[in-house]
Amino acid sequence: MTILLLGSGGREHAFAWKMIQSPLCEKLFVAPGNAGTASIAENVAIAPTDFEAVKALVLKENISLVVVGPEDPLVKGIYDYFKNDESLKHIPVIGPSKLGAQLEGSKEFAKEFLIKHNIPTAAYDSFTAATVEQGCEFLETLQPPYVLKADGLAAGKGVLIIHDLEEAKTELRNMLVHEKFGAASSKVVIEEFLDGIELSCFVLTDGKSYKILPTAKDYKRIGEGDTGLNTGGMGAVSPVPYVDAVLMEKIETRIVKPTIEGFQKDGIEYKGFVFIGLINVKNEPIVIEYNVRMGDPETEVVIPRLKSDLVELFLSVADQKLDSFELEVDPRSATTIMVVSGGYPEEFEKGKVITGLENITNSIVFHAGTKLDNENVVSNGGRVLTITSYGDDFQQAIKKSYQNIDKLNFDKMYFRKDIGFDLI
Repeated sequence: MTILLLGSGGREHAFAWKMIQSPLCEKLFVAPGNAGTASIAENVAIAPTDFEAVKALVLKENISLVVVGPEDPLVKGIYDYFKNDESLKHIPVIGPSKLGAQLEGSKEFAKEFLIKHNIPTAAYDSFTAATVEQGCEFLETLQPPYVLKADGLAAGKGVLIIHDLEEAKTELRNMLVHEKFGAASSKVVIEEFLDGIELSCFVLTDGKSYKILPTAKDYKRIGEGDTGLNTGGMGAVSPVPYVDAVLMEKIETRIVKPTIEGFQKDGIEYKGFVFIGLINVKNEPIVIEYNVRMGDPETEVVIPRLKSDLVELFLSVADQKLDSFELEVDPRSATTIMVVSGGYPEEFEKGKVITGLENITNSIVFHAGTKLDNENVVSNGGRVLTITSYGDDFQQAIKKSYQNIDKLNFDKMYFRKDIGFDLI
């Protein structure tokens, strides 16, 4: 079969790497892809949100499965676009409906869903520019630090955690009145801060049944010791060492099951990934947020740990036969370290020539922000490459990734040297 994968990051390269291993995948297109996907599939210069161009490609190439990597096309309704088009409706799309995608597209929608279905989450309220002063008063009722979340999509950067009350009020005004995150912060959710260790739970659902994928933990801050600005993610570890059977049972019964049942009760069509961002507070799992796609860079450790055929898995989702699918997981640990452009997540330069890729051994290189420039692979984003390794434990895997990063080079290259520091 011919498959189309939408997206251009490390997550998509990991999906592509796994899907082409399937005997069911005869041809794989990636739109728009990167230098990594170009080496194993056919890149097509189409934006994932250009639905008309996606349709033209699907019909021209007789594509029979569409896998959506990033959140943007999901929030904009690509699932519904296919479902409501006579020439496309027979082609399965792996991703939720536009309504389901609101779990990521709107922080307020997600919080209302959580509370409606009695899923543990932090106390919250939401505010607009018209109610900004009430928001400041609400901040006064909370204990520091203060959590401010832009309601809409802000590329993983719309969450601020602030320790000073007056600074929190100033930032709330910046978000609502001065549009710090543009339209994404026209509404802001203020949330109670929860103190604990974060982890990610990934679920694949066909709308009726579900499979829980390997757990992972990512590292969002740019600086070592989890300091500095939030990024899209600087590295990840799977499995999370402190997640035992007792905690996993709590996650499944209190969070995963009510989430999938909530889709059914609310009439939400959902055939795709549910990323559940959790915090473990005194061995009690509490939901921080939902994403409606796989996380990045967590995908780069979760997908390599799947021994099952990924295309078969997606088809079982499309056919609503996920309950009969036997999911096999590699017992080894996997870790990934993100290599980024100097200056990221603020201003950075693109077009830096990357050397040393051919010297990598015993690790997998997933490209994120790269492109081909004549014969050279050059940087084309803030997060450039991610180096994934296996090990008997995460420390062994991390050591392999760092050994291979030492073989890579591009101007102003940066990476965190402490991924997994809090798990030792």
